[in-house]
Amino acid sequence: MAAETTHSTPKLSDAARVLNIPDGIATTGFGRVRRVADRIGIHFDRWQEGIGTLMLAKRADGTYASSVGGIGMSICRQTGKTFTVGTIIVILCLTTPNLKVIWTAHRTRTSAETFKSMQALVKRPGLSRHCKAIRQTNGQEEIAFANGSRILFGAREQGFGRGFAAVDVIIFDEAQILTEKALEDIIPTANAAKNPLIIHMGTPPRPVDPGEVFTDRRAAGLAHDPDSTWIEFGADRDCDTADPDAWAQANPSYPHRTTATAMLRMLKNLGEDSFRREALGIWDQDTEHTAIDPELWAQAATPERAPGGWTAMAIDMPPHRGWITIGACQAYEDGTAYIDIAALKGVRKHGTKWPVDFLVRRWPRLAAVVIDAQSPATVLIPPLKAAGVDVTVTSASDMGKACGRLLDMLQYHELRHKPDVRPLEQAVAGATVRKIGVEGAFGWNKLGSDVDISPLVAATLALHGAVTSTRRPGDEPEQRMIELP
Repeated sequence: MAAETTHSTPKLSDAARVLNIPDGIATTGFGRVRRVADRIGIHFDRWQEGIGTLMLAKRADGTYASSVGGIGMSICRQTGKTFTVGTIIVILCLTTPNLKVIWTAHRTRTSAETFKSMQALVKRPGLSRHCKAIRQTNGQEEIAFANGSRILFGAREQGFGRGFAAVDVIIFDEAQILTEKALEDIIPTANAAKNPLIIHMGTPPRPVDPGEVFTDRRAAGLAHDPDSTWIEFGADRDCDTADPDAWAQANPSYPHRTTATAMLRMLKNLGEDSFRREALGIWDQDTEHTAIDPELWAQAATPERAPGGWTAMAIDMPPHRGWITIGACQAYEDGTAYIDIAALKGVRKHGTKWPVDFLVRRWPRLAAVVIDAQSPATVLIPPLKAAGVDVTVTSASDMGKACGRLLDMLQYHELRHKPDVRPLEQAVAGATVRKIGVEGAFGWNKLGSDVDISPLVAATLALHGAVTSTRRPGDEPEQRMIELP
């Protein structure tokens, strides 16, 4: 940040696309924070001052106005959210003895980057003498202040947050991938605090992200919840992603802090859909048109498959040919089936020969090996056939029947799947449908360019092969599916 406020920057009320302010605000603790910041040479832009004012807004009894509903911020990348929130939190620690703060991100890498950034902040002249210690132990970092206040950093994927008590401030970074379980683990840590403050901040979630918690925070803000704050920066949904006016609309730090070069770099490297979410703050429209009902899918999760039956496998590759997925299905005489991912490997590291070797070894015990005629995986058909594998090649009509069959079996509780197989879970969450022909048939499609549905396609084709094939090889009483390592 520069040493002077840029007065030409917009106010928060002008910069935010959505702004929900809680009821009953009488005072704010930000005035004191700003005075301390001024003394040590840190000056906020006007929209940053607005965030600080709302973050520390209080009712007449001294409790934070958003203590019940929390504070949610949907802020684009390259806007300066870590500096803005981090500076406010550091100064709050300086001015409030024995304050306990936990700053948690989903990923270890993000947590480490935030810790590094905050270290640089507390080492600034005027702040360093108040820092008692900076500790890094087993992935749980801490900044300790001379007055007893502490900021602890950690990644939720490593279980950080459980077991703490009387936490005064919780910051959920990467809130777009904050799960209900992580929330349940961490929120109780603030129950014993006298005046807790809970902050969610992130970018709009992708279709494959577990974004329900952050989406619920947004829904409360859009509904004008009187006990919560919601701040959302974003461009128009129909904007031109290469238009600098859209960049300025979404990012109040553009162009005086976030340069055009930085925006162009993100546009080139993130891809269209990711850029719209992460750089322009554009939320996807409601995704009720997702193909597979999440509740039915969750109900079908079964850790152990039943013995017996027969196995079919199928191969699919995404259009970019980055990896290859082998889906598996175990079908039974009673008409039920169990699907899983048998293997998934990247092409760059493992090449394209491994699926042939994988399936040739298992072919004597398989009912079918399936590849769709429109899949890039058709390149594997000649070497498979040359090795003696009888490949079933599905048509558009077959694909329509296969997708319909999967949904019908889910509906009637005839289909089970192994739980928590991440590639399959992400594919299911990000799958919609595309029309096939004129008879009402459909195939799987994806909600965005950053969604890979090939694991779902492979599992669907494996189900098709298991159900339609009449081949019953071997006399083994049980055929074991190959699990994803």
